[in-house]
Amino acid sequence: MADPRGFITRQRQLAERRPVEERLADWQEVYPGTPGRALLPIISDQASRCMDCGIPFCHTGCPLGNLIPEWNDLVWRDEWTNALERLHATNNFPEFTGRLCPAPCETACVVGISREPVTIKNIEVSIIDKAWDDLRVVPQQPQWHSLKTVAVVGSGPAGLATAQQLTRAGHTVVVYERADAIGGLLRYGIPEFKMEKAVLDRRLKQMRLEGTVFKANTPIGPGADAVGGITGEQLLERFDAVVLAIGSTVPRELPLPGRELAGIHQAMDYLTQATQALSAPEPPADQIDARGNHVVVIGGGDTSNDCLGTALRQGAASVTQLEIMPQPPETRPEHQPWPTYPMIYRIASANEEGGERMYAVNTSEFLGEDGHVTGLRLSEVRFEKGRLVTVEGTERELQADLVLLAMGFVHPEPDGIVAELGLELDERGNVQRGDDYQTSVPGVFAAGDCGRGQSLIVWAIAEGRAAAHGVDNLLTEGHSRLPRPIGPEVRQLMA
Repeated sequence: MADPRGFITRQRQLAERRPVEERLADWQEVYPGTPGRALLPIISDQASRCMDCGIPFCHTGCPLGNLIPEWNDLVWRDEWTNALERLHATNNFPEFTGRLCPAPCETACVVGISREPVTIKNIEVSIIDKAWDDLRVVPQQPQWHSLKTVAVVGSGPAGLATAQQLTRAGHTVVVYERADAIGGLLRYGIPEFKMEKAVLDRRLKQMRLEGTVFKANTPIGPGADAVGGITGEQLLERFDAVVLAIGSTVPRELPLPGRELAGIHQAMDYLTQATQALSAPEPPADQIDARGNHVVVIGGGDTSNDCLGTALRQGAASVTQLEIMPQPPETRPEHQPWPTYPMIYRIASANEEGGERMYAVNTSEFLGEDGHVTGLRLSEVRFEKGRLVTVEGTERELQADLVLLAMGFVHPEPDGIVAELGLELDERGNVQRGDDYQTSVPGVFAAGDCGRGQSLIVWAIAEGRAAAHGVDNLLTEGHSRLPRPIGPEVRQLMA
């Protein structure tokens, strides 16, 4: 244990973000330098607040099973190299989770029962950012090669975690990505102000030096070989195992009158174009741009906040976020007791920067002129007997030049390689997996959102590590030494 009285004598403290007017003028991360550097002056005191509990519930809050009390103690003792080793023991990419994960570990922190919980996420990102600065993150090349080959389809966090684990186990791994650059949603779905792409690129460089092969601009599925890609049948012929990490990419729709109007887009299309434009010599002619527009974002989650921050940086005239659910309470509700993850009112960095949040409202129609959206009609709603009903007399119109649908995703694309391989799907349209993450087709595995459904980055990495264990177990005939952080019973219980 670090300081036996640390959680009593020290208060929870977070790093200060850059001034709003400064960060709205660029696309850099909202913290000065990097989050880890911004936290260094306070991080030792924050680590000392960890109680090193006899039963560390933070482990159960984290799907990866991060060894949180151990690296908290090591940070407090200024043993940064050992802290990095314990962090990497369970998490391939702590620089991603330290920036993007909502930290369910912190809501399970024992200190949080009666005080503010330990800043676990901040300590995590401090360890890894300092390690990169000190050049202590180095390639871990396998000591021998198994002569077995694995194809990983999709280069998001689940695919990258799978690939790194299997490469280090000695297998030859090729990661295929249909986009023009590796990274999946980490590349184009996450705005720069949340995670700069240099953070992703340095980890990809490490993986290349370890031996992982990346192939972008490579579509996978029926007929893909005619356009420079690979069919599912060819994958099965060329590789000893195939891992699908294709995500949950079919967006939830809002089929209302006026949906066909121009100016209504899926949020991920908007975010992808905005990120691509930052690295392009010239923005595409068809780019969805919020500059000067009154923007309405339907949905209240992380993707909605990403749209908010992006639109504000593009110079939107106004941004309004609409959420059909009532505003969450500011403290943990009784029906979501510790150590569960509570639905409470949270303020993201983008919420500090501007915009308006409207709760308990439902859109009934999109309005337009000359084929383009000009607004929407909405009403207030409330719960009655477990159902949402419209509050009479609350109907009104809201101006909108650009509407972004940020309501999440329903399942992976059912055509393409899923249909070509004839994979069985569950009742929600996700790829069905067995205890070892193997699908209904022998030798084909599924990891991440395509099997679990839309979820958190920490779940994607955990599933990638677990799927890698399943693949390695198949290729080594039951002698895998790779860890399996999520067993089948946990996956089913927490799905």
